[in-house]
Amino acid sequence: MERKRWYKDMVFYQIWPRSFKDGNGDGMGDLWGVLEKLDYIKSLGCDGIWFSPIYPSPGADCGYDIADYMDIAEEFGGMEAFKKVLDGVHERGMKLIMDLVVNHTSDEHEWFEKSRRRIEPYTDYYIWRPARADGKLPNNWDSNFEGSAWTWDDVRGEYYLHLFAVKQPDLNMDNPLVREEVKKILRFWLDMGVDGFREDVITYISKAEGLPDDHLFPIYKGMPKYNHGPHIHEYLAEFKRDVFDHYDCFTLAEAPLVWPKQALKYIDEEKGQIDMMIQFQCQCADCLFTDYMPTKFSLVRMKKAFSDWQYKLEGRAWNMLYMENHDHPRIISRYGSEKYRTESGKAIAAAYLFQKGTPFLYQGQEIGMTNWRPADADMYEDVQTRYYYAHSNLNKSHKERLEKLWRSSRDSARTPVQWDGSENAGFTTGKPWFYVNENYKEVNVAAQENDPASLLNFYRKAIALRKSLPVVRHGSYKEHFPLDNKLYVYSREMEGQKILVVCSFSYKCVDMKIPKGFDMDKAKLILQSYPMAAGKTLRPYETRVYLWE
Repeated sequence: MERKRWYKDMVFYQIWPRSFKDGNGDGMGDLWGVLEKLDYIKSLGCDGIWFSPIYPSPGADCGYDIADYMDIAEEFGGMEAFKKVLDGVHERGMKLIMDLVVNHTSDEHEWFEKSRRRIEPYTDYYIWRPARADGKLPNNWDSNFEGSAWTWDDVRGEYYLHLFAVKQPDLNMDNPLVREEVKKILRFWLDMGVDGFREDVITYISKAEGLPDDHLFPIYKGMPKYNHGPHIHEYLAEFKRDVFDHYDCFTLAEAPLVWPKQALKYIDEEKGQIDMMIQFQCQCADCLFTDYMPTKFSLVRMKKAFSDWQYKLEGRAWNMLYMENHDHPRIISRYGSEKYRTESGKAIAAAYLFQKGTPFLYQGQEIGMTNWRPADADMYEDVQTRYYYAHSNLNKSHKERLEKLWRSSRDSARTPVQWDGSENAGFTTGKPWFYVNENYKEVNVAAQENDPASLLNFYRKAIALRKSLPVVRHGSYKEHFPLDNKLYVYSREMEGQKILVVCSFSYKCVDMKIPKGFDMDKAKLILQSYPMAAGKTLRPYETRVYLWE
């Protein structure tokens, strides 16, 4: 089957289901709530939805520890609700993609229960190793969440590998039976009508032969031994050949520590195995490697990340564009300003929405939700956050350690969506499963819905413009003034049409810079973040988009 590249013309909306909207009043976001809000998502100009996991799960990692790949958790409404949402999505001319999490399962998955008991054919579905002769762990790898990547299992009498939480054992993708299980999962959902998958840490599924020690990385030891492993392209090509090539679907790979040259081995439109890739560099403009190693925000670093991917993928592959998702703190609290929440939110929106690629919008981003600052570390839910607090910066005061979590925890992106100023932000009529950000009375959808100057309506205008301008889909990209630490200026150009995007990332007024060759007398101002443009002076976080035709 010839696969169409319909995703190039779309804007996706990511839903973290348990915090999006509660439709039955039990305090947990669910698919009934999603069904209720499909028209809202459509009103944004979004025509695709990506669901974070909604499968049955014990919840050790908020659903990324899956106990059954071919069902929908009852807490989200079960399969009945899912099919209604899928039909509702398609009736509106939209697409729906699921989260595919096959690097690991839950330790409560049937496969693991049988593997630990050596019941065939599941004995080698996971990566098991005995202790070394000297009694040490099988190797020195770290998990991403909870200390060592190895945990002893008394039932089996061996260690199992888990690159994430203890309750997330890694599958042994070198076992062809495991790969066949993955294909069954893919076909199950595609046959039901799902339009594709976001593939969680998919570049981790092939580990180095022999699982050798890692002496390169001081933290997250082992990553060079399991990221982009020896059989990764072989296995992805197998999934593509045996499954994806037979459906009109779309695949998006999450790939930590990948740069454009390496990404092209995955997403080159002629030779690749995946359609698009989530890169992490745009999330590292205020940190080193991880959100828990914060630095001062560098606009130059952010621009370099975006431009690097724009230039190096041009003509060969397609960019995935985003500024927020469920794995990082809120972007206004990081790259913008909570004091200038609306203004900086608009600058952040324009900074990525007019680039070449397919934009993704994360729930609550469109209204400028900000970081959550709980009074105590015990209020956090996330396994990574809890482990970090218990094991890091122990020489610091409680206040200092807590402030680090305020800055770094991904739980800030997982508080319930703020729909209105009523109790629980209109998220639920019951008791919310998680804490609502205290600023919900000021920051919510209802407060912005009818305000033409709101961030919500700026997103709607920007997305509508992006879809109406052929240059955004087809034009070349060029960054101007790359070393400027206050302005992000880039242009898109094709025969007969060009645009110039000017975004200030300064809380002070700055002079606007115009690249050579852009005749402003012939330009049309088609989008602006302030009600009236003020000549050559840009006010705090001011954004403008100009058009030439």
